[in-house]
Amino acid sequence: MDLFQAMQVYVKVVELGTMTAAAKACDLSTTMVSNHLQALEQRLGVTLLLRTTRRQQVTDAGHAYYQRCLEVLGLVADSERWAEHTQGAPQGLLRITAPPTFGAECLAPALAAFLERYPQISVSLSLSDQVHDMLDGQFDAALRLGNLEPSTLIARPLDDYRLSICASPHYLRRHGTPRHPEELAAHQCLQFMYNPGDEWRGTQKRWSMQGPQGSIGVEVRGRLVTNSSAGLRQAALAGMGLVMLPDVLVRRDLEGGKLVQVLARYALPGRPMHLLYPQARYRSPKLRAFVDYIVQALGPQDTTGQ
Repeated sequence: MDLFQAMQVYVKVVELGTMTAAAKACDLSTTMVSNHLQALEQRLGVTLLLRTTRRQQVTDAGHAYYQRCLEVLGLVADSERWAEHTQGAPQGLLRITAPPTFGAECLAPALAAFLERYPQISVSLSLSDQVHDMLDGQFDAALRLGNLEPSTLIARPLDDYRLSICASPHYLRRHGTPRHPEELAAHQCLQFMYNPGDEWRGTQKRWSMQGPQGSIGVEVRGRLVTNSSAGLRQAALAGMGLVMLPDVLVRRDLEGGKLVQVLARYALPGRPMHLLYPQARYRSPKLRAFVDYIVQALGPQDTTGQ
């Protein structure tokens, strides 16, 4: 539970009289407002509101806690205004979470120039596919891969996560180079094992792409399946088969000739990438600096030439 947000929600419930009105004012669902109130009551060990199907009544303890919330929220607001006026440069620890491959191959190198530009900022970078609750205060920002669930978080689009099909020159010399997607069925295709519930789990044994005649889907097979993109890359380098991997992971291998892209004229599906953060924390100079930098460095590229 984000205690600060729960206090804000509680104040709105008391002032507006209903959870529905508070939910609208806080841009939350009524269920989320109810969850915040229940969490507060469990944390405090007291009943703040007496709720019936028709109305709600603030208890004596609820009135006292409401006054304390006003004091605390006022102090926080004053402290933030003081920080904005006295802090000359962005500084402090920035806590970020990102998907492993993107974080290691794309975000981490970008952080080098960011940290050089802001010497008073330090970064704690957690690389994981786990989706964290951004409102619990554990992270300041998250980079998320795939389609987003509705939330109150601010979502800034970054450049799409693109894929390539490639193999080692050794494998292609031995087994030939596929010229059409249907030929993939005759090859060893190294496959990524997606987590249960992942929206791309259905692509594990079926590779899809867009060609001149439209969408094409091919059932593929292979003797290696793993949940590690780095492991698939090493297997491809060793000549074990064809692999579909993110461009950021194989770019240097392709440039160096260690891997060769195949079926390049067929467009592979991309996955959207977003930078997420709670709106309230954007007032922090360190987070503003990070958001502005990452959106400029990794945001969608202008292909119009303007």
